[in-house]
Amino acid sequence: MHKAALALGLLLLPALSGCLGKEPTRTPPSDLAITLELLADGFETPVGVFQPPGGGDLYVLEQVGRVIRLHDGGRSTWLDVRDIVRSGGEQGLLGLAFHPGFAENGRYVIHYTNLDGDTRLAEGRATRESAGEPDRELFAMGQPYANHNGGTVTFGPDGRLYLGLGDGGGAGDPRGHAQSKDIRLGKVLRFDVDSFPSGPAVPAAGNPFYERGGDRAIWVYGVRNPWRFSFDRATGDLWVADVGQNEWEEVNVLRSGRQAGANLGWDKFEGRQRFEQGDAPGHVPPVHVYSHAGGRCSVTGGFVYRGSAIPGLAGQYVFGDYCSGEVWALDAARPREAHLLLRVDDRLASFGEDAAGELYVVGHGGSVHRLVAAD
Repeated sequence: MHKAALALGLLLLPALSGCLGKEPTRTPPSDLAITLELLADGFETPVGVFQPPGGGDLYVLEQVGRVIRLHDGGRSTWLDVRDIVRSGGEQGLLGLAFHPGFAENGRYVIHYTNLDGDTRLAEGRATRESAGEPDRELFAMGQPYANHNGGTVTFGPDGRLYLGLGDGGGAGDPRGHAQSKDIRLGKVLRFDVDSFPSGPAVPAAGNPFYERGGDRAIWVYGVRNPWRFSFDRATGDLWVADVGQNEWEEVNVLRSGRQAGANLGWDKFEGRQRFEQGDAPGHVPPVHVYSHAGGRCSVTGGFVYRGSAIPGLAGQYVFGDYCSGEVWALDAARPREAHLLLRVDDRLASFGEDAAGELYVVGHGGSVHRLVAAD
């Protein structure tokens, strides 16, 4: 899921994760008290929690190939695609996105590893109570290795579908995928899934390489493994937490209107440090890096907090580390020093954001918690 060094640990887990106006933000006060409220546990390797546009029930994504619906104090299986998913290590059911018009059209998209070990995006129809199996393939990509498969699939503020793919795996991007504009590995991709309803998704016109060479689907390149990325609902800024190699984890922000064609630098740079010689044209350096000291190993991207339950956290990008369980806040408008909020007593697989902007923490061992202000 995150990196080759982590894959063995994951395999050993027990079976049980348009231009908008900027808003001023502030550094969270040092005495801001935040804690975790258990929402539910006992999931089998959960890697995400989601809510459809407009609110309602929450849906927990299990890496093994299921989506569990939480409702009325209970739970039920909303989608089960275990028969088409290869799960383990960094493979499995990795992402879920509800179409912006889900309430009307019932469309959803999943990102998964198929039985041959390759990446697939597929679309299906559902109600809030249950989902039919996906019946439309949107995207297919062969994977040369079993790691760095990326994860996030999400609809952006422009209504387009975005997918994060790692560089294909192998230490140090041995095939040079991330810096190549002719291959989709090591990229954030952007698709139009609405203009072509009778066939597979195609890249949206307006992508940076649509008319000037390179693969038409590419939106951002030079990433190693963008396991979790998100758009700030208030500004449209794109936050990409890119998993590092052996030394540095990084957080990147691409402001609204300045995202198309951005190069985040891998494999010429790891964090802010040179990794290999060679050019990285237009390299956009990360706004925050941290080392593997203190048991840290792999960044887990989150969201800019836009909820109302924790006023002192407003405008902070919340993210964490998979191994150490540390959760930090970084001022979204002026990202400088990250402030430690708390530690999770589990492997921190993912964050979730509901329709009201409140945040959730997903533990890979089986738990989902809500981020709340401490009494």
